[in-house]
Amino acid sequence: MALPAPHPQNVWPTVGEVDRVVPQGRWTFGPEVTSVFDNMLARSIPQYEVMRHIVFACGSEFVRQGSTIVDCGASRGEAIAPFVAALQGDGRFVCLEASEPMAKALRQRFAVGCAEGSVEVHQQDMRDFYPDVQADLTLAVLTLQFIPIEHRQRIMRQIYDHTAPGGALVLVEKVLGSDSDLNNLMVKLYHQLKMQNGYSPEDIDRKALSLEGVLVPVTADWNVELLRQAGFHRIDCFWRWMNFGGWIAVKSA
Repeated sequence: MALPAPHPQNVWPTVGEVDRVVPQGRWTFGPEVTSVFDNMLARSIPQYEVMRHIVFACGSEFVRQGSTIVDCGASRGEAIAPFVAALQGDGRFVCLEASEPMAKALRQRFAVGCAEGSVEVHQQDMRDFYPDVQADLTLAVLTLQFIPIEHRQRIMRQIYDHTAPGGALVLVEKVLGSDSDLNNLMVKLYHQLKMQNGYSPEDIDRKALSLEGVLVPVTADWNVELLRQAGFHRIDCFWRWMNFGGWIAVKSA
């Protein structure tokens, strides 16, 4: 069942207006990053608004009034917010977020839903916690890449086990190329895009250094195999730009 169009997305500030956080040391999702996070993503993710729109469009096919939607690594709520708006709060919206500042931002953003009980914010690490749900739709948008590889298969299996028959997972990840030279080309073009969006080469280098060992991408094929091993067999890629990709995986009814 297709949902009506969500409320218009935020209009992000112009380049350089907000996102001036320069990483110092190992990357964390602390208060400074939280305060500029949406602007940071809009300037760092290619085709960002396209990706957000397609995530909502694909996910909408699996939800209806009263559905349960889980957002894994919800950050400030950009992935789940269009569903809350389109369903007018008529459903169960479960946000999982390990960062305390991000969880606080979620509770502020969805204060009405939290008060009414339709929105739940769990400040929990998915390595240790998964909610007791049967989800019609699960969102994992730029989340799995921050979880250590050794935990990903178990977490993906938890997502599958907590997906209702006929339900779906929408997965978006940064990925590695399957060929080292082509991967280097994709990274080069990606860095060019970031510089066009106002980042200096020094900003890019410092961010990359701070993310070493924190953001660990794998190949597109590895992500598909992760989905298959968890139990999903209906899988397809719905979006790809160089070293970013999105997949939809459906649990058999």
